[in-house]
Amino acid sequence: MRKIPPLNSVRAFEAVARHQSFSAAANELSVTVAAVSHQVRQLEDGLGKKLLERGRKVSLTPAGKAIYPLLRDGFDQIAQAFALLGAPKEGDAIQVSTTRAFAERWLMPRLAKFNAIYPSIVVSIHASEKVVDLRAENVDLAIRYGLIDVDVRGPVLFEDRYIAVADNSICPADRNATINDFHSRSLLAFKWKNQALEAPSWSVWLAQVEHDTSRDFRISWYSEETLALHAAERGLGPLLCSNVLIDDELRTGRMRQVEGPALPGFTYHLIEDTRSDPRRSLSLFRDWLMSEAKSFRENALNDVEGQRQALTS
Repeated sequence: MRKIPPLNSVRAFEAVARHQSFSAAANELSVTVAAVSHQVRQLEDGLGKKLLERGRKVSLTPAGKAIYPLLRDGFDQIAQAFALLGAPKEGDAIQVSTTRAFAERWLMPRLAKFNAIYPSIVVSIHASEKVVDLRAENVDLAIRYGLIDVDVRGPVLFEDRYIAVADNSICPADRNATINDFHSRSLLAFKWKNQALEAPSWSVWLAQVEHDTSRDFRISWYSEETLALHAAERGLGPLLCSNVLIDDELRTGRMRQVEGPALPGFTYHLIEDTRSDPRRSLSLFRDWLMSEAKSFRENALNDVEGQRQALTS
């Protein structure tokens, strides 16, 4: 016979440990913070061991760390069992997390193609600069940008490069644009949210290109990457940005690359929720996404080079 403490108390502890917050656990369980605290205390009293350190931040004691992963996985398996009796797999929603800029500039323009192929599959996008916990936020798949965590390897979509671009309306009509064409305008830049990444900068880019050093450039800063992209599209000045996010504008000729280096960027890669067996709808979306990424890798550089050759011919 199994010896199991009251399940309400176990469930309360698992939720608090996963969120590292009593209030977040209370919201998930639809009870009060006091009720969650009481249930966890009841569990601790029954075990004769302290499981949580309470303070400004909730943390696990050694005993809590020992049992939490087993409880988390156990509740995941219970959820999987009942999911088998749920809605048809083809019709469920897919929750995707990514950055605002990538969602707006790369993913959203392509989603209509996926919807046309699989109209019964609903894709919901959670756009945020915050790295979400897939388990806590009920996210199925995350498209993350940066360095790949050696402990959490996922399929790579592509690596980007940082190039200087400007709206076609402020570029010379008869030749390739150079940075010297923009001394009367500000260089556009944005504040990086991820301080752990060494952001490509105008200073590094300018050091690798010939330009009139007797004249200084002004830099106009934007708090959001998407704002800087919109400013560049409105002809406010050239922008040093990811070639992935400006791909469509370069292909149509609305934006043009300014002569100069392509600085190394980072990697867009997938992180998946592996708690359950892959749903067919999620597998279809993942395969489609990888196919779109492959097409981008093959076409992006050719499109830019073709545009540059057309200007010089």
